Amino acid sequence: MLVAGWIALAILTLQVRPGATIVAVVFPPWWGTQQVFEAAGSAQAAIVGATALPTLLVVRPDDHDGLRRLYEAGAWFVMDAQAVSACIGR
Repeated sequence: MLVAGWIALAILTLQVRPGATIVAVVFPPWWGTQQVFEAAGSAQAAIVGATALPTLLVVRPDDHDGLRRLYEAGAWFVMDAQAVSACIGR
């Protein structure tokens, strides 16, 4: 029950806010840095910054279907960049 509560809290806290223009994207952990950057580029997302985790990027998706294209490029999760920066202290 406690784990389910933490998962629900994380989902609610980290979900992308309506109108957010910058998001944090998580790609598969076995991907290398080059593959992550190529996936973001193929989704037409502008890279805003990298993190200490090579599979977590901060990007500005294209206005038209940008989030969908990130998922199609292999993203596992798309999260609120401000919430993620608060969690990792950046």
